[in-house]
Amino acid sequence: MFSKEIYTARRKNLIKQLSGGLVIFPGNSDVPFNYPANTFTFRQDSSFLYFFGVKQPDVIGITDVDSGEDYMFGNDVDIDDIIWMGQQPAMKEFAQKNGVKITYPLSKIDDFIAKALSQGRKIHFLPAYRAQTKLLLEKLLGIPANEINNNVSEELIKAVVKLRSIKEAGEIEDIERTVDVAYKMHTTSMKMAFPGIKEQEIYGQIEGVALSHGGPVSFPVILSVNGQILHNHHHENIIKSGQLMVTDAGAESPMHYCSDITRTTPVGGKFSQKQQEIYETVLNANLEVIKNSKPGIYYKEMHMLSAKVVVEGLKAVGLMKGDTDDAVANGAHALFYPHGLGHMMGMDVHDMEGLGEDYVGYDNTVKRSDQFGLAFLRMARKLEPGFVITVEPGIYFIPALIDIWKKENKSAQFINYRKLEEYRDFGGIRIEDDILITENGCRVLGKPIPKTVKEIEDLMRK
Repeated sequence: MFSKEIYTARRKNLIKQLSGGLVIFPGNSDVPFNYPANTFTFRQDSSFLYFFGVKQPDVIGITDVDSGEDYMFGNDVDIDDIIWMGQQPAMKEFAQKNGVKITYPLSKIDDFIAKALSQGRKIHFLPAYRAQTKLLLEKLLGIPANEINNNVSEELIKAVVKLRSIKEAGEIEDIERTVDVAYKMHTTSMKMAFPGIKEQEIYGQIEGVALSHGGPVSFPVILSVNGQILHNHHHENIIKSGQLMVTDAGAESPMHYCSDITRTTPVGGKFSQKQQEIYETVLNANLEVIKNSKPGIYYKEMHMLSAKVVVEGLKAVGLMKGDTDDAVANGAHALFYPHGLGHMMGMDVHDMEGLGEDYVGYDNTVKRSDQFGLAFLRMARKLEPGFVITVEPGIYFIPALIDIWKKENKSAQFINYRKLEEYRDFGGIRIEDDILITENGCRVLGKPIPKTVKEIEDLMRK
């Protein structure tokens, strides 16, 4: 946990953003995956964790906007729990660490909320993503579980997004530590990327790196020689010389802050000329965005900048043609680059996405596009100091998508479909870093992870 002053300040800052009422933050419960006593590894709700810091299951936090009081509802462990899990801190001990003055057993929550409802008080809550949370809120508020997310507090969502978007010094340090773990994960992946290895072996090794540093991984590892499948969780291939292997992986700290890094490695340790040409185009897009990201710039502009770099690189090898600005405005680049440039990072690898992607990455000054590719841009809003975001351009050759566009003769004035046939089996390339927006620009977080052609080839040669 951070200091109690940090949690107290966070709750006080939240109160300043709201007009009145009660805010309820349900913590998560244990979830069984095949029978009740055999549970998934517990993961606390990020917003509850942000404001209350308690990583135990079945705890509920409440902040009274009008009185300024904070409450925690949860049960102390009994002897049966102690036998199986050992002694655990009492609720009052947690309260001493997060600055909450009033604690109650979990059974008291029903009467507490019922009294507030009888007084006509507003109850603020965030979107629920777990069935248990929806059922809890149904029981407390009398709203059908399948209607819970239609009754969330937009006022609370906006307040939480505003506070969690600006990372504090301690949060940045924790994220940076997880990037350093990702360094070990990705250099391990590179060192193992030689012919005859099964993807599963590399996957297992790098997940083990995260676990050995207090992990788990921050999301299921994406590792495949079929990098043209953007989120590929299949790991059954035996990798072969001449293939490209995409590794998209990060670690989560004991405080639950995340890293998210992608590197693309030539199996066998040497890029072919064709691979190097495409790789360096993606790298140039990554570097140009990092060079130009700063406060006051819309991240949508950075996405469009990366798209233009991609088009220029593809024109140089004969895969695209025509005016670069026109090609990007037309969306022609999305055949090769069909996703957004990046997303917010923090406690959630796609930070706060459960609150609604448009609340996190968009606002009243920038709206989501409906153009293919650009519609998938998660982060478009104006950058501010304290934002932590990913920079992850890519180029992919997706045979099914190529066939559809070619049949429709789509963007034919910008795409050389005849030349494209030579790249059908190329795969995909993505390069991703995590950056902090500073007062005057940005900086890449963590120990630099090899990403130039020379750095990767040198590491693999050793």
